[in-house]
Amino acid sequence: MQRFVILIASLLLAAPAMAHPVPFSYLDIQLQPGIIEGSLTVHIYDLAHDLQITPMEQLLDSGFVSEREAAIHNLLTPRFGLAADGHSLSPEWLQWEILKERQSVRFHFRYSNVAAPGVVSISAKMFTYDPQHQTFVNVYERDTLTSQMILDINHTQTEYFAGTRQGVLAVIRKFIPAGIHHILIGPDHLLFLIGLLLLGGSIRRLAMVVTSFTVAHSVTLSLAALNILSPPARIIEPAIALSIVYVGADNLLAQGGRDVRAWIAFAFGFIHGFGFATVLREMELPARALGWSLFSFNFGVEIGQLLVVVPVASAFALIRSRSEWAQRQLVYAGSIIVIAAGSFWFVQRVFFI
Repeated sequence: MQRFVILIASLLLAAPAMAHPVPFSYLDIQLQPGIIEGSLTVHIYDLAHDLQITPMEQLLDSGFVSEREAAIHNLLTPRFGLAADGHSLSPEWLQWEILKERQSVRFHFRYSNVAAPGVVSISAKMFTYDPQHQTFVNVYERDTLTSQMILDINHTQTEYFAGTRQGVLAVIRKFIPAGIHHILIGPDHLLFLIGLLLLGGSIRRLAMVVTSFTVAHSVTLSLAALNILSPPARIIEPAIALSIVYVGADNLLAQGGRDVRAWIAFAFGFIHGFGFATVLREMELPARALGWSLFSFNFGVEIGQLLVVVPVASAFALIRSRSEWAQRQLVYAGSIIVIAAGSFWFVQRVFFI
């Protein structure tokens, strides 16, 4: 009985040591012509913890906050930031207000003389002592709420593309190079195309092959990026590897007749499109510019394809022009390499990833 009483007493005494009541901060950003205004709302629990203030309720007293205003600004300033078109901005702190009902303090700030930005980078890493802490970000354009995001310890930065001409240009500048980069560092997609080019053919025929691949992967890229249809990567990645094996085997087994490479490119292009979408989703598509971001990324992919396909197809044509024997050796050796690479990737993606 005595032990039971001690246990109850210890639980009652421990009750005041409660966990963090509201592990959230709120960052509001308002884009106006020539100026960016904002406010940062933080809970007194977090401020008191990092400023070592006890009891925390002192932060609900305006006189006390006035005394600690400089220390609070010094604490908060390096923990969040804005950059307009890649240029870092320094906040000018304005007035503050105590929100007693929310046990929080809201600090207002602004960035002056800011030309209309195309993209605003927002970062926040507010109170790292609490791994559950989140910062809710609201972005307004001319008093209209246009975007909402959440930042935490694992995701400390995001981008907002303005709904203006500058914003569209910023989307294009970001996603076209991203598409080029992805196709150039994605050897599986390129090897699939190169395998289709090994048999040669007229410029018109080769253009049809590449175009069929482009049309197909554009469809599934859009469907997956818009979360309409999104098969898991554990299925798509091995399927891409098998498509490469198929192309190599088809080259070796082809005995003349009708050229169906355009249809092969079209059929397997749907699978490759889902592979492209995996990368695109990781880039956080801007909700207000989905169309432009999809178009720009896809356009970048096509540029990257051409940067590889044109010189490779030209080199293959030069080899084939030397002799029929050189052509046979090109098809045979190239197809074996394609099959070997596709088989390696298939085994790797099924059993080791």
